Amino acid sequence: MTASARDAALALLAARTQGATVCPSEVARAIAPGEAWRAAMPNVHAAVDRLNADGLVRLSWKGKALPQRSGPYRIGRVDSYGKIPSM
Repeated sequence: MTASARDAALALLAARTQGATVCPSEVARAIAPGEAWRAAMPNVHAAVDRLNADGLVRLSWKGKALPQRSGPYRIGRVDSYGKIPSM
């Protein structure tokens, strides 16, 4: 793996427009080459759980906010005031 899942998730979000989200598999592909990304998914989920608990990201699925990771989800950023941007 080339970077931490936490750093990769935050970097991908920083490169997106406000309100855009990232798929967890995008984070895994950013840190693990080729097909190894699948093995990186537990690390991605753990990093996302920590980022969410720390209030640094928001989770959603099909436009609905998720309080915690459950089933399929997307990762979004929180604005500079710690508020979740409207979707």
